[in-house]
Amino acid sequence: MGECRLCPRECGVDRSVRVGYCGASDRIRVAKYMLHFGEEPCISGKRGSGAIFFSGCNMRCAFCQNYPISHGLKGEDITAERLREMMFELKAAGAHNINLVTGTHFADRIADVLRECRSELGIPVVYNCGGYENVETLKMLDGLVDIYLPDLKYYSTELSARYSSAPDYFERAFPALKEMLRQQPRAEFDGDIMTSGVIVRHLVLPKAYRDSMTLMEKIAELPDRPLVSIMRQYTPCYDAERFPEINRKLTSFEYEKVIDRCAELGLEGFTQLKGCDTLDMTPDF
Repeated sequence: MGECRLCPRECGVDRSVRVGYCGASDRIRVAKYMLHFGEEPCISGKRGSGAIFFSGCNMRCAFCQNYPISHGLKGEDITAERLREMMFELKAAGAHNINLVTGTHFADRIADVLRECRSELGIPVVYNCGGYENVETLKMLDGLVDIYLPDLKYYSTELSARYSSAPDYFERAFPALKEMLRQQPRAEFDGDIMTSGVIVRHLVLPKAYRDSMTLMEKIAELPDRPLVSIMRQYTPCYDAERFPEINRKLTSFEYEKVIDRCAELGLEGFTQLKGCDTLDMTPDF
């Protein structure tokens, strides 16, 4: 982290001296760890996913539901040893997996911890991220992560620049997705619980369903198709009021247009029920 280039922002800052774009120093910072029941059914199962929520984020989306930790950096600094202990505490509590949420800016430290304890841990490791990843950083996780759970937020440069200050989002996220699929090309399950593979999450935004449909078409072109999780839970929060077009909830028409396109393309995965557009499933940070 002396010259941090873990993510596509490539700040190049010495995080022992000052924070990067992500807001993080060189100390691992965690907001919460818990059994989480709000993930896809094959991730949460009946006993919950062992989620560890890292503070800070390289995206800082205007509509972020986890803004107290992504933008506000709420949490506490921990050691690598304490991170390891959290993983084993979650395993002892019955977690189906260890779910590392928004850990991109600590990926090198996470990789070190997993190299030390991966075989002893004995349950799948989930890398849950915003999709804005460096391929070289993901290669550090090869053999350490069983399930990749990335967002694929935008195809449009205009949208990604407007809401996430990342005009190169798709340019960087799609090669990252291909690297995840190289590492874990097939979805495998133990009963109803996923043990390896990739699930691509996409949150449909108001007035952006055409961009969502384009993303689905790009996914359908991949030789190894991931599962897709099409999310309808958008609700205006954090800074969404600055953008009138997204300062409202999603309509059924917008969501169903994306679902229909997924069906036409033969994509498989998950949808959400109407009425999930609340903050009820967002952890209390």
